[in-house]
Amino acid sequence: MSLDNRPVNRKVTLSLLWTAMLFFYAYVDIFGFYRADIIQGALAGRVPIANLAIDQLFLVNATLYVTVPILMIVVSLLIPAKINRWVNIVVAVLYAASVVALAIGDPWHYYVLGSVFETILLLGIAVLAWRWPRTGVDTLADGRTSVTE
Repeated sequence: MSLDNRPVNRKVTLSLLWTAMLFFYAYVDIFGFYRADIIQGALAGRVPIANLAIDQLFLVNATLYVTVPILMIVVSLLIPAKINRWVNIVVAVLYAASVVALAIGDPWHYYVLGSVFETILLLGIAVLAWRWPRTGVDTLADGRTSVTE
């Protein structure tokens, strides 16, 4: 008797990849609190490497930044495939670019390593969305269906 090995639904796969990527986001930031420069910067109200003030605006922007991938977990499961595909491609590519940009110049290897894994997962999301399986049935503008081979 063989084990059941059916493929995972594309929407579920994308949602799982967004979840995994967010674990890297969270843990890389959590590990930062073991760094003296981060702790001292937080106590002084500054982000050390970027030299940004930790104020209302910074925290609102940080919240908005992580809100998008958090919502992508749900969006990937709930919106129609045609829209879902493009939303996943665009958001994943934009976030991969931002992760790379934020990692440039960071002297801490764990941060760069976490950013590499985040980027790999994000590019994986974009590739899987790009290669979204087709059903072979298209709905025409007038409501009729057309079978493609």
